[in-house]
Amino acid sequence: MPYHLVVFGASGFTGQFVVEEVARTVSEGPKGNLKWAVAGRSRQKLEKVLEQAAGALSKPELRTEVDIIVADVGEPDSLAAMCKQAVIVLNCVGPYRFYGEPVVKACVENGAHHIDLCGEPQFLEGMQLNYDSQAAEKGVYIVGSCGFDSIPADMGVLYTRDQFKGTLTAVESFLTVSTGPDGGCIHDGTWQSAVYGFADSQKLQSLRRKFNHKPLPVVGSKLKRRGALFYSNEIQQYTVPFMGSDPSVVKRTQRFVVEEHQATPVQYGAYAGVGGIGNIIKMMFAGIMFWFLVKFSFGRNLLIKYPEFFSFGLFSKAGPTRKQMEGSSFQFAFYGEGYTEEQDPSQGKPNGKIRTLVQGPECGYVATPIAMVQAALTILNESTALPKKGGVYTPGAVFAKTTLIDRLNKHGIQFSVL
Repeated sequence: MPYHLVVFGASGFTGQFVVEEVARTVSEGPKGNLKWAVAGRSRQKLEKVLEQAAGALSKPELRTEVDIIVADVGEPDSLAAMCKQAVIVLNCVGPYRFYGEPVVKACVENGAHHIDLCGEPQFLEGMQLNYDSQAAEKGVYIVGSCGFDSIPADMGVLYTRDQFKGTLTAVESFLTVSTGPDGGCIHDGTWQSAVYGFADSQKLQSLRRKFNHKPLPVVGSKLKRRGALFYSNEIQQYTVPFMGSDPSVVKRTQRFVVEEHQATPVQYGAYAGVGGIGNIIKMMFAGIMFWFLVKFSFGRNLLIKYPEFFSFGLFSKAGPTRKQMEGSSFQFAFYGEGYTEEQDPSQGKPNGKIRTLVQGPECGYVATPIAMVQAALTILNESTALPKKGGVYTPGAVFAKTTLIDRLNKHGIQFSVL
């Protein structure tokens, strides 16, 4: 293979930061050397991204040493040619519901592993339904949601389980995001994924029925779902259920753990802090507008056209500045319960508790590239610790037995027990 990694969509908003992260970690590749290339529709834009990375990292060699592959989601032959040259494709082209499947298909057919940053459960679960058996036949790993969605949550639950002395039965996570004096925002691409995701939520239900899954066994006390808005004593602020893909991803990992390792599944609830009353009022207004508009195509068009207005500045077409990114960070607090080693899980209520923390830099464009690139390096360097057969997997299913958490710790996404 000419390349260990090919960054596809390298000139997109997130892609440019993935390029920089790959450039920073070349010494961590197989035998201390990572061979990589960038790919996308426009050679000119890709040259510009390498130019920009060369400047940002003071690595002039990036201008000449990184190959460029021209590939387009609309041209299957170009995707096939790209996948034939890569051990792993890092796919940064979203919204995945529109552009993801052709890349997954090309990877499976041409024997390349595929890692994406998707936070759209409909796409992630659809790929599992449609490509899992083909990927298994080809020995290819298709690993979705390897960015901030959903490596911190998925690996955080496994970490909490592994640190607990006994049988962990339930975990709730509470996400808080801090911004510095310059504030912060999220690029418009994520907003688009959310708009189309909510519009399509019925389809997700019918997709899930096709799996014919039996409900996972509940061990210990059944985890109660909390309200739509409540004051959390855990993080001392008003809190809402987390809207992202984390619950979907964690549940798929726990199913894998039951089916493949005959382990006890962990129940999971995900919540996010919204801060003070001012934020709550904004959020309720934005929520009401969003719910009303997302149901109609004219409404979706308005939402897509004016992300800043409808999200009170949380999302923007320009995305955050580097200064905003430097000032931002995230923290996941995990509160778990279970049976200690001396207690029989089939008797009585859980008698043990644990608290863990996953914290890191700005979620969207600093932590996400770190998580994605470390996931890729883990696949390259630790093939014997991966599942025996290929397939469409969650991060937790693929990386449970690897050193991914240690790698993330070294790169500023820290896992700790409180």
